[in-house]
Amino acid sequence: MGVIRVLPDRVANQIAAGEVIERPASIVKELVENGLDAGATRVEVEFSQGGRSLIRVEDNGRGMSRDDALLSIERHATSKIREATDLDRVISFGFRGEALPSIASVSHFVLRSRADGEEVGTEIVIDGGKLLHVRDCGMPVGTRIVVTRLFNSVPARRKFLKSDRTEAGHIIQCTRLYALASPGVAFNLIEDRRPVFQSPVCPDLLERVSEIFGRQVAGLVLPVSGTEGDLRIEGLLGRPGVGRSTRHEMITFVNGRPVESRTLAYAILESYHTLIPKGRYPVAFLFLSIDPAGVDVNVHPSKREIRFRDDPRVRGFTIRTILNGLRQSEATAPKAEARPAPPERPAFRPETGAAVPIDRLAAAPDRSAAAVRPPPVATRPPSAPVRPPDPPVGAAHREAVVAPEPAAGTVDWIHLGSLKGIFLLFETGQGLVLLDHRAAAQRIWFERLLREFREGEVAGQRLLFPIPVELDPIASTIVVDHLDFLLGHGFEVAPFGRNTFRLESVPVWLEPERAEAFLRDLIGLIRQGSLSSRKPDLAAEELARVACRRLTESLRSPGTEEATELVRALFRCGVPQADPAGRPTYIELDSSELSRRFHKGRTGAGEDLF
Repeated sequence: MGVIRVLPDRVANQIAAGEVIERPASIVKELVENGLDAGATRVEVEFSQGGRSLIRVEDNGRGMSRDDALLSIERHATSKIREATDLDRVISFGFRGEALPSIASVSHFVLRSRADGEEVGTEIVIDGGKLLHVRDCGMPVGTRIVVTRLFNSVPARRKFLKSDRTEAGHIIQCTRLYALASPGVAFNLIEDRRPVFQSPVCPDLLERVSEIFGRQVAGLVLPVSGTEGDLRIEGLLGRPGVGRSTRHEMITFVNGRPVESRTLAYAILESYHTLIPKGRYPVAFLFLSIDPAGVDVNVHPSKREIRFRDDPRVRGFTIRTILNGLRQSEATAPKAEARPAPPERPAFRPETGAAVPIDRLAAAPDRSAAAVRPPPVATRPPSAPVRPPDPPVGAAHREAVVAPEPAAGTVDWIHLGSLKGIFLLFETGQGLVLLDHRAAAQRIWFERLLREFREGEVAGQRLLFPIPVELDPIASTIVVDHLDFLLGHGFEVAPFGRNTFRLESVPVWLEPERAEAFLRDLIGLIRQGSLSSRKPDLAAEELARVACRRLTESLRSPGTEEATELVRALFRCGVPQADPAGRPTYIELDSSELSRRFHKGRTGAGEDLF
């Protein structure tokens, strides 16, 4: 074993930097927090190349004297706490005192600060943990910190950074979280010398949401508030039916700090479980105030995650407050003008073009020009689903496998009716089939869309009236960077002012009224990495999977003629036995299984059932 030694301060700071500084956005977070804790009413953040080459954070807070500025670059130097028991009463953003020395140890670091009442400011320059100089400087009251050449002294860390665009997205997201947390503070965010957003002091949260997320999002939310003992909730919640494909607009704060909390996330999702489709996430900007002793903010180095000392109480209060807020908003909402009821959404009719969008399956995958007879289905007990055939050795994961060609002829399944509006019942020559009509429609749509996406044959329909779409800065950047990708999948999107676009063309299979919501879903998938133009095959598969779910979520149970057409279209697919998620589309109970279950065909038990 080696000899035990005390680490030099420089090495200790670099190790601490590995915990505090995960990426450039972590630096922005720490510096913005310091400015807000110093009472700033204006914060400006500037960065270049995703924060690799430049991060500048400037505030007009109290500033620091020379002595305080020198202490601020020492490890564990802080003005926020004195004793360990102070952790039970922490209300400031930062308190550990590791941020500045950690940042200075892995970058070229320049701190300039001037306290109120001081004639001059102080400038401190550190390069890779080495103090270069301390001197007077002229500047207004406040603090300015400039970080350049990030991770040059530890190149191994630099290799783990993502692309400039990805790192920039994290910085933008971080900054807007703190802008939401502090509506009374003016924020200015600049990327590569171009403004991303400029938000003046706002009178309330709704105005700040409008400034950062856009007027369209602000128009979709409702106020919510409630108090119970030391617990208080205030914020904005999305209207029932408004959902997103990702959690990026489900944001929670505790005592003004943006946090990740499973307790709050679960409470929000539980409150909306009957109000938005499964797999969707509500829009929420929720602020919880609680006695600081009731929350542990020291469970993670970045202070992003927290833990409540009484989870059930917080969760129950949050659910009750959200449900009460949604009920009150519904009760006080102005009554809409009486309008004619919209036409009922038709059932699945793949061979005609009379209805939209479900009826646009005329071009569904067709492997046989003639009518087809479904192949026999293996006998299984009711609880065992039909398993799709295994792909051949070497086939790509989840690649569609072509089933044996069905024999030409007429469909010999006789439609008997439906069960609970989900399952269609058919009598066959072998017994009884239960078919999940939504799963079958998803399989048909999936194979059609996947073929179109991979072959680049996505037909578009130009909109008579383009749809304006207002996005937040991150989503706007994603759209600009993926215009060709969107166009290749049937969406023609044109920039139309700051963070605003016009949706001018959509795929023929998509209803125009659903186009904006679907575009936002695509942006969310790109943002979380599920869709990438660098992996076109995987992107096509994921996009087809999402699209087929959206297109079939409102299907009603079909009638006899439509059910027969559904079966015909299903057995033109490569894998008719399973939906895109691998779940069975149908199961069959053959005559021998039914006879066994009714004890028919046995000696002394009477005649065979069939």
